Amino acid sequence: MRSSNPVFTRRGFSQGGGYAQFNAGPQTATPHAQPTNPYAQPTNPYAQQQAGAPAYPGAPGAPAGVMTIDSVVSRTALTLGTVIATATVAWVMDLPIGVGIVCALIGFVLAMVQSFKRQASPALILSYAAVEGVFLGVISNYINEYAPGAAMQAVLGTMTVFAAVLFMYKQRIIRVTARFTRFVIAAALAFIGLAMINLIVAMIGGGNGLGLRDGSLGLIFGAIGIILGACFLALDFKMVEDGIAYGAPEKESWLAAFGLTLTLVWIYLEFLRIIAILQGE
Repeated sequence: MRSSNPVFTRRGFSQGGGYAQFNAGPQTATPHAQPTNPYAQPTNPYAQQQAGAPAYPGAPGAPAGVMTIDSVVSRTALTLGTVIATATVAWVMDLPIGVGIVCALIGFVLAMVQSFKRQASPALILSYAAVEGVFLGVISNYINEYAPGAAMQAVLGTMTVFAAVLFMYKQRIIRVTARFTRFVIAAALAFIGLAMINLIVAMIGGGNGLGLRDGSLGLIFGAIGIILGACFLALDFKMVEDGIAYGAPEKESWLAAFGLTLTLVWIYLEFLRIIAILQGE
């Protein structure tokens, strides 16, 4: 696992087992291409470039059917648009919290199914976005009743983190290396493990478990969650960059949209947690 989307880790976009340098140029697909590029095999129709064609996907005259920044942006916009649309409907209809919990469970199952599929399924990804949007709309409406303005603040916070990470990634301030990736994955596993222990303790003993959902510990836990989400955004950007450079099939754009959506939902929920605590939820 090298991204918030486990599927990316099985695509092998990067050189050297997934850690290409930032300045590594796109790899021209030829019969002599290095085997580390999964899309440079002779049987891959997307790896064949006509004589005189541009050396990188997305350039004028580049071969059709490959992953480009435009295809990633359009798929991500569609996926996030679905999340926003269904969240708005859930908010306006004032759906009960039980519906949100059911949708969260369904969304988790759909995300796991897509994560372990060999190919992207647009229908599955959009279905995940739809039910996840309902969950976000319900939980946001619920928290907003006790912490007015929390939802809008969480949205602004998420947008700020996205823009900041994108800027730092483009400026090479954030460098996605093998060491960086290993650290982020280890920290994320520890974070999720602690959250699960907190949930189990809360279910067995009642109350707030280990105290990770309120007070100072809750604020610290939420802040760590946002930082981890920001790190996963950097990993997602790296995977998108490598996929475009290596001429991945256009359908991989759906996986990029899926991974970015997962990460942004994570960051948004952590912002909601912090805002709810600060306003006394």
